[in-house]
Amino acid sequence: MRSTVTAPPGRRRTPRGRRVRVLAGGVALLVAALGLGPLTATGSAAGPAPVSRGKPALASSSESDAFPASAAVDGDRGTRWSSAFADDQWLRVDLGEPTGIERVVLDWEAAHASAYEIQLSDDARNWTTVHEARASTGGTETVEVSGTGRYVRMLGLERATAYGFSLWEFEVYAAGEGGTDPGGPGDPGREGLLSYGRPGSASSSQHDETCWECGPDKAFDGDPASRWATEPEVGWTDPGWIAVDLGAPAEISRVVLQWDPAHARSYAIQLSDDGREWRTVWSTTGGRGLKETIDIPAGDNTGRHVRMYGTERAGPYGYSLWEFSVYGTGGDPIAPPPLPPNPGEPMELVWSDDFEGPAGSVPDPTKWRSDPGVGQNNELQYYTASDNALLNGEGQLVIEARRQETPGTTCPVDPLSGSTTCQYTSGRINTHGLLDFTYGRVEARIKVSSTRGHWPAFWMLGSSFFEDGRPWPHVGEIDIMEHIGSEPNVVHSTLHAPAYFGGNGYGSSFSLPEGQSFGDDFHVYALDWTREGMVFTVDDHVVHTVDREELETTVGPWVFDGRFFLILNSAVGGDWPGPPDSSTVFPQRMTVDWVRVYQ
Repeated sequence: MRSTVTAPPGRRRTPRGRRVRVLAGGVALLVAALGLGPLTATGSAAGPAPVSRGKPALASSSESDAFPASAAVDGDRGTRWSSAFADDQWLRVDLGEPTGIERVVLDWEAAHASAYEIQLSDDARNWTTVHEARASTGGTETVEVSGTGRYVRMLGLERATAYGFSLWEFEVYAAGEGGTDPGGPGDPGREGLLSYGRPGSASSSQHDETCWECGPDKAFDGDPASRWATEPEVGWTDPGWIAVDLGAPAEISRVVLQWDPAHARSYAIQLSDDGREWRTVWSTTGGRGLKETIDIPAGDNTGRHVRMYGTERAGPYGYSLWEFSVYGTGGDPIAPPPLPPNPGEPMELVWSDDFEGPAGSVPDPTKWRSDPGVGQNNELQYYTASDNALLNGEGQLVIEARRQETPGTTCPVDPLSGSTTCQYTSGRINTHGLLDFTYGRVEARIKVSSTRGHWPAFWMLGSSFFEDGRPWPHVGEIDIMEHIGSEPNVVHSTLHAPAYFGGNGYGSSFSLPEGQSFGDDFHVYALDWTREGMVFTVDDHVVHTVDREELETTVGPWVFDGRFFLILNSAVGGDWPGPPDSSTVFPQRMTVDWVRVYQ
């Protein structure tokens, strides 16, 4: 570790996070860098939504068709499950995938269990008991548990009455779960997100090559990479509006607007009982855009419909929102999908590759897949299927960029263009379909090459790029390390998303003293990633700190709660490094000693 290493502002957007020295690894690093206390779930002051809500439920029996198992997980405390009038009855819920469980809440009807167990299973056949009750008095019981399972079961051993076992609600909460509780009918006292998935309407909507299918529903879909925008021909005028129908009367406590740069300078938040007659409950003439959180005053805050009514645009374009979130009580809320739990401490190594194997062999095909084809960004190389990314027999991967001696005669056929003409070849491999994950610590020990026109990188891309055909940068991109050969002593760490990408990506650079080069030796490039933010490091020195809340209020939406996969590649040329020149030396080798993932 070089004590002389510095971290000056990068060539792209200067980070607004603080520079700190690393104190510990893993999540503890991220907590320290973001200035947080012990790592806990964040979000609104409301509790998290149960991961069991709306999931498939099954019971050993039901008293009748009026009391099905599903009634205990529907979020409605006016419906219930009731069993046959016998002991040894059970109710289980399928969470869809193995989930770390933190607590279970049982809201008993009068016919409760005096003795029961809470059990977990991965296959609905083999069960592990995580809580035992032998003298339950019923009512609402909150049970703290610890374990992981796809299925969660209440096994009733002994009835407290002559009737069966009966639950108004059976709520399962994930460990470290964040977000907001959507509340629900029959649960009027709990604040939650009311607007998710509810129908929207707008003064106009944009549908063209710059914003395809940007209807009002995109502001209520919980996806920060999709947005609503007014239509250019008639909508880039004042006024402009977007509204949501909450499905039933609600008391509104706050509204959160995540604006696109096309935001409102003057606008009002309005409520309505019927969607026709509106009353203003809040207004401003100084809207600043990005993320704005608006507290709605009590007293006149009841309505079924909520509207943002813009009267003055901040620029020449229209009005556009990534997300329009309404919080409160009542309504007819739909539970949003739960976020993945944050990694705990200490984290464990869950995936690694030390690149062991004979010289000339391809990387382990159970861990990496070749990604042949042309590059983006006006790059000059062709990525071959298996010739340029090979093991060296010394426990390392070598990605070699080469100049073709006879361009057009030895290059593979480009599957898109059919051309065989290329000046350079190189290698690109990724883990999609083999390792796709959310949150954790990612690190690699790499020795880059440093020559003009060369662009090695270690980065991550949202899995929806391949799975849903979602375009870049909407999928999100996390550049753990990029290096261009014309700056031999500099590396870069950057985030890309729909509101900040390319030359406006959110990142920073890290420099060695003049005269030193990252191509001289191996360095460890790492990312620590949770729901609250990220920290990028080089040899345990912080390069870039990302605080999620700060990002949303100063740059744009956070789009990094989905699954991502790893990529290693070495490009030649492109918009950023420029083409090779007479000083460029080939071949160039990017050498990777190991890659590790902790969760």
